[in-house]
Amino acid sequence: MLASPPAVAPLIVQSDFSVLADIHAPDYETVRPILARFAELERSPEHIHFYKITPLSLWNAAAAGMSLDQIVDALGRYSRFTLPSNVVADIADYFGRYGKLVIDSNGATLLLRSDDRDLLQQVAADKRVAALLGARNGTGFEVNPGRRGDLKQTLVELGYPPHDLAGYVEGTLLPLELLPVSNGGRAFGLRPYQHEAVDAFYAGGSAEGGSGVIVLPCGAGKTIVGLGVIGAAQTHTLILCPNTVAVRQWITELLDKTTLRPEDIGEYTADRKEIKPVTIATYQILTYRPFAVDSATGEVGGFPHMQLLKQADWGLLIYDEVHLLPAPVFRATAELQARRRLGLTATLIREDGRERDVFSLIGPKKYDLPWRDLEQNGYIAEAECIEVRVEMDSDRRMLAALAENRMDAYRIAAENPRKLEVLHALTQRHRHDHVLVIGQYIDQLQAVARRLEAPLLTGKTPTAERERLYDAFKRGEVPLLIVSKIANFAIDLPDADVAIQISGTFGSRQEEAQRLGRILRPKADSRTARFYTIVTRDSRDQEFAAKRQLFLAEQGYRYSIAEAAEYL
Repeated sequence: MLASPPAVAPLIVQSDFSVLADIHAPDYETVRPILARFAELERSPEHIHFYKITPLSLWNAAAAGMSLDQIVDALGRYSRFTLPSNVVADIADYFGRYGKLVIDSNGATLLLRSDDRDLLQQVAADKRVAALLGARNGTGFEVNPGRRGDLKQTLVELGYPPHDLAGYVEGTLLPLELLPVSNGGRAFGLRPYQHEAVDAFYAGGSAEGGSGVIVLPCGAGKTIVGLGVIGAAQTHTLILCPNTVAVRQWITELLDKTTLRPEDIGEYTADRKEIKPVTIATYQILTYRPFAVDSATGEVGGFPHMQLLKQADWGLLIYDEVHLLPAPVFRATAELQARRRLGLTATLIREDGRERDVFSLIGPKKYDLPWRDLEQNGYIAEAECIEVRVEMDSDRRMLAALAENRMDAYRIAAENPRKLEVLHALTQRHRHDHVLVIGQYIDQLQAVARRLEAPLLTGKTPTAERERLYDAFKRGEVPLLIVSKIANFAIDLPDADVAIQISGTFGSRQEEAQRLGRILRPKADSRTARFYTIVTRDSRDQEFAAKRQLFLAEQGYRYSIAEAAEYL
């Protein structure tokens, strides 16, 4: 029986599976992290946040170990009104679909089976599924091992995500240990939540584990979770990263905190092509495609480096920043379902909407932890998020109004020159801190760099120069860096404590997660990190900023709105 709701409950659950959350209600902070486990935040205006319960959000909750009773109890306990009867029934239906179909092994044969024979016949009759199945075999249908990923994608589209228990190849053995004291001389060990994440993914080496995504904020040690999984799997491992700097950071961590030697670790980038027991490559190199046309077929050449995924006996694939996984790597991953696959990310949100492909091909969410929980336990820094609104002069406002499309209107507002005055004032206020200024447009960033007399890093900055400046920033020799979108991707700047965002990628929550994460590593003196966003008032810039702030609301952060005059 559902518990009686309190007098002023925070949730209003509607028959279309939307959930309105009153952020001022006394129990909102209690229910928010529970709600976030099985519902997606869609809008976050000042007083009421709007969530949506979807099949995918329910399946991820099921895969992460949440029970149906926990979901229904949370909705009933914190709902202001009686739950619509269809919501309870349909949540139970969608939640129960996860794992009704099972992909299993029968010796060397893969089978799609189910205890529900009618369901099995129903999906097998679908033309898309039938093309991926072989003969009837006992209680199931045979599955071509090479089409295992395609079958999972198709079944997810049909609304019946299968539980994949077919197991994994072990790969070539790679004995290694995690060091209790790093080679840098510091005590080292996994934090409790990192142990939990490793255990949730690996599941003791059973078929219950071995594929899925770990969701943790930047600064919470996703790389350390990866080391823990490599230590558990003891197998040749391929790690895929968004850029060369991230590749070299993985190499540094592996050499510092494990018994692996330099000859065990290979870098596979544009600079060098090494294949070793642990190989770290970039997504860019895998998706490099020469434009030469085959004279016989007339087709553009394929992806010559994609064979790296198949040419060694990998027992484990790690996709760092899995929310950035390019489409060609998705296609290749569909053929690699017999390898253990770990995705690491700060957010499951993808700007291309391919969350279902992450779910079906990499695996479901296996572990996450609310950012505010980590903050309260001192694992990441406390953060204050502030939006500073500036005016736009009448000429520029007219230019934005006459722009041909929304993107042009956004750029005109995002590059508002008046932002530079506020930016200069903020950097003066934080002149004793380590400050990152982050933006989208190179022309704007070049103007910022000139005004602030600070170094600028963009995608065209050579890797060696990037690494030199990052090291100088860590040592305090360069306290202010201007960075383009490269700041979104796996840079390790532990002493950054202020980030000032002057323009972003439209309404990208994914980007907001990465940029906030740049400043969340715990500070030696426990000081608060500050994340400023400078926004042009009453413009597309402000509209897109509101969409990006959804991420902050998802993680429980409150953000304040300030006027430019407060800083000038």
